[in-house]
Amino acid sequence: MENLGVLSLLALSPIAVVGVLLAGFRWPAKYAMPVGYVVTVLVALLVWQMRPDAVLAATIEGLIVAVTMLYIIFGALLMLATVIASGAMSTIRAGFTAISPDRRVQAIIIGWLFGSFIEGTSGFGATAAVVAPLLLALGFPAMAAVMVGLIIQTTPVSFGAVGTPILVGVSGGLEGGEGVEEFAATFGGHTELVHEIGFQTAAIHAVVGLLIPLALAVFLTGFFGPRRSFLEGLRIWPFALYASVAMTVPYVLIAYFVGSEFPSLIGGLVGLTLVMFTSSRGFLMPAPEDTFDFGPRSRWEERWMGSVDTDHLMDLGTRRMRTLVAWAPYLVVAVLLLGTRLIEPLESALRSEHPVITVPFENILGTGISTTWQWLYSPGTVFLITCLITYVIHRMRADQIRQTWVTAGKQVWGAAVALLFAVPLVRVLINSGPDFTASDLASMPVTLAEGAATLTGGSWPLLAPWIGALGAFVAGSNTVSNLTFSHFQFSTAEQIGSAQETVVAAQAVGGAGGNAVAIHNIVAASATVGLLGREGDLIRKTALITAYYCALGGVVAYLWINGFGANLGTAALIVVLTVLTGIVLWMIRRDRRLPAAPAS
Repeated sequence: MENLGVLSLLALSPIAVVGVLLAGFRWPAKYAMPVGYVVTVLVALLVWQMRPDAVLAATIEGLIVAVTMLYIIFGALLMLATVIASGAMSTIRAGFTAISPDRRVQAIIIGWLFGSFIEGTSGFGATAAVVAPLLLALGFPAMAAVMVGLIIQTTPVSFGAVGTPILVGVSGGLEGGEGVEEFAATFGGHTELVHEIGFQTAAIHAVVGLLIPLALAVFLTGFFGPRRSFLEGLRIWPFALYASVAMTVPYVLIAYFVGSEFPSLIGGLVGLTLVMFTSSRGFLMPAPEDTFDFGPRSRWEERWMGSVDTDHLMDLGTRRMRTLVAWAPYLVVAVLLLGTRLIEPLESALRSEHPVITVPFENILGTGISTTWQWLYSPGTVFLITCLITYVIHRMRADQIRQTWVTAGKQVWGAAVALLFAVPLVRVLINSGPDFTASDLASMPVTLAEGAATLTGGSWPLLAPWIGALGAFVAGSNTVSNLTFSHFQFSTAEQIGSAQETVVAAQAVGGAGGNAVAIHNIVAASATVGLLGREGDLIRKTALITAYYCALGGVVAYLWINGFGANLGTAALIVVLTVLTGIVLWMIRRDRRLPAAPAS
């Protein structure tokens, strides 16, 4: 079979099947991903003529990688459960309420800044699961709380769980792919290439994410305010832009000078510290007469409401502890992560090739497919050590400790089935090239790239983020999206003669933007506030954020590669700016026609 169009469609079929099952038939990922894996194996065997032993070896490799990912996820969820059970989250929550009664300010500080920090430490959907209950406890409608948690799962997501979407997703997605090793050598090696992709990802995020805090405020007032006025959210633009820059400036600097582990963690922490300090002194705070609230609860729409009792939310308890003690687990995580990544003797020891420290899985089934697990260097180990320290610092009882392990175990099991099929699916796709087949066909991602390159030509960077968003929507994970599509994006860029590292960065940006509409994230966040069954309402709102993110992310990537001038990227930028200007003008005209806010 030589028809490129047909081969491209067949290469796309596993992802298409998963997408239809998830979005069209609303299957859970734990059912859709196994079907997608079966389709992948059938296409690999029957069309690409992949050797059965190579299929099995790629599957085993995928299972090993999936287990290493689940180890990180479990550690992150265990730490979250520990902070909640000890009562520390109650103290952290109280500290936020003292800053401002304005709901726009609270959403930006808790959602954008604290949420970015949580994303940097935990990732994997934990951010919305932390942010939504906190906002609900402060008096937000359940749907508004979940919406905020989902919208901020964009800019910080590419560096969530100490950089997993880049260091595992992008790196793993590219590793072993055709042409990658030769290209990486121009940067000094695979690690250096991934570092450059991480920096470019952060830089694009900083531009696109500039308006995310403002979007939070606009969506809150427009969808949930007493007057449904989007303009009321726009009026807080000085504070929103300041909060955005307070996070993204250190975020980009860390990505450039340090690496992909810490942009969200350090950016969120620095931004949170700075903004809380200046806000407590009134800097850029709205005037008392301009304070925004949601209005009387009796006038809230029924579909906004969840089933969780806010008086007993998450069983936070009434135990009092000092603020520094409450924040201690997150400070310990930051210190351990920074120390193990920046102190050279320690980093070298934890990444040693000693078989006790780095577990090798070499030449699986004699095929040449290999992988390793540096378990001591893994963020999962840092999370587990932090939990042990927290048990002592917070003087937790045995029954509390036991409950945190039960809670985290149940939560990680929900992600296990999907990942245990999603990652093998990806590894079979990537390893379907000539080295492991009886045909002379390029691997499925490369074939798909050839088809995309033929169809779109040099305009591909504009479209690259949409593929990342599709992957995140399908898999519920930026990491899995990057694992699936990084080599496809790399090969497409190579086919059209574009900058491979920038196109892969655009993939990572789109994958983060797609988290706002990922069904898995929506369901997980909604469950924390008792809002299950309203996913459609939420997607109709968050899809606007994803569309904005992919459109502007593609423009920035195109201009990064081609520069300003008489080209498609400049034209697309003009279109995006015109649309945004039109939206602002529409807000102003609409606000003039709205009635005054009803009396309390």
